[in-house]
Amino acid sequence: MAYFDSASSAPLHPVARQALLASLDEGWADPARLYREGRRARMLLDAAREAAAEAVGCRADEISFTPSGTRAVHSGVAGALAGRRRTGNHLVVSAVEHSSVLHAAAAHEAGGGVLTEVEVDRAGRVDPGVYARALRPDTALACLQSANHEVGTEQPVAEVAQACQGAAVPLLVDAAQSLGWGPVAGDWSLLTASAHKWGGPAGVGLLVVRKGVRFAPQGPADERESGRAPGFENIPAVVAAAASLRAVQQEAAAEAARLRSLVDRIRARVPQLVPDAEVVGDPLRRLPHLVTFSCLYVDGEALLHELDRAGFSVSSGSSCTSSTLTPSHVLRAMGVLSEGNVRVSLPSGTPEEEVERFLSVLPETVGAVRERLGAPEGRGAGAPTATTSAAGAPAAAAPAGTAPATSPAPDGPAESRAEEADEEPALTVDSLGKRCPIPVIELAKVIDDVPVGALLAVLSDDEAARLDIPAWCAMREQEYVGERAAERGTAYLVRRRG
Repeated sequence: MAYFDSASSAPLHPVARQALLASLDEGWADPARLYREGRRARMLLDAAREAAAEAVGCRADEISFTPSGTRAVHSGVAGALAGRRRTGNHLVVSAVEHSSVLHAAAAHEAGGGVLTEVEVDRAGRVDPGVYARALRPDTALACLQSANHEVGTEQPVAEVAQACQGAAVPLLVDAAQSLGWGPVAGDWSLLTASAHKWGGPAGVGLLVVRKGVRFAPQGPADERESGRAPGFENIPAVVAAAASLRAVQQEAAAEAARLRSLVDRIRARVPQLVPDAEVVGDPLRRLPHLVTFSCLYVDGEALLHELDRAGFSVSSGSSCTSSTLTPSHVLRAMGVLSEGNVRVSLPSGTPEEEVERFLSVLPETVGAVRERLGAPEGRGAGAPTATTSAAGAPAAAAPAGTAPATSPAPDGPAESRAEEADEEPALTVDSLGKRCPIPVIELAKVIDDVPVGALLAVLSDDEAARLDIPAWCAMREQEYVGERAAERGTAYLVRRRG
């Protein structure tokens, strides 16, 4: 088996294993006690804190160890908002934050707080200027990930931190995906991370609160970890987490260059090998080990199962792999194709041969899934990825449900024109009750049955259709007109252009 899902959880680093085993015999006592065993445990805990602080680039007394990265996020968001309640109750986040940040934001909003989500461009990146304009006099906290967990796009943390500093707003950075590759640049105020993302043991998170940041710990009161993480510290796991963080950062430069070349190979060859495939995420400003692509006419869950049988462990943001049957909020915010989505995140040490084997297996695997679903013939390999403009700059921001590659005519948005004229579709495809990718497959099968310039409607109650039909239009050079409410579900309108 080739494990290609280190963005979910990286294999335990050898240094972490050694440190964990060595500290099991020494770090079991209560570090708050003054007897010999307690002092020994305290020494281990203090040494781990110093090592983690050096890796993060902060003071040791600014770090608290939490039971997980998720707990660090929730504690950090809640504590920072409570500490600045006199300033206001406005929270700013990006639309592509990790679900733990969005859940914390939702809890804040449910409690009467005000929330602003900053949109991203088609590459998944926020515009620093747009983010800065979201800040208000009553903004208590802003959150921005250092790099996206699904598509690998790096965010402009330093620029956003500068804007936040100018507005006197603390910035919390979720550095779970990037900290193993090095410290986060910029004058951020709070930082969170999770050890199992860089090869440390699960069950250890980091919460960093810079000196001078107003912070009021919420939840159970405890004198441990500055009151920010109640409960007895898991000292062996903390020691292993700090030791492995230092080790992976020392290896990062050489390993990043090697993995980036392998990811570049995947990014270049997937569109060549697989018809109607779209590589998503920023092609340049990205994590070195992660690549995500989506394939038209493919059930994401079926594709993951087939790749697992072929010996590859990967993940997906497709709606058909989720119990909620809704596509990834990241892909939705980017406005890119969600069906047949595959995320490949290479762990350190991945050999070149495994990547080549993956690329040799992928076309046949995608083809087999498409054949079972009765998908139409692909357009041929080499389809553009639509992540950058012709000049190489990131494409303009496109909210979910729009087709970024399709420009409206001069007389106004296509949806408005269709509604004003009450234009009737030449053909209606009933895909009610059918899930991704069937509505798009049925659309592709009948598009040639309507005259050029005519309107076609797809009836669907699948949430993924709102994202995938516009994405299909952009990839197949058809015009996505918009959507209309139907008696059941939604009618998605497409105009044939050729």
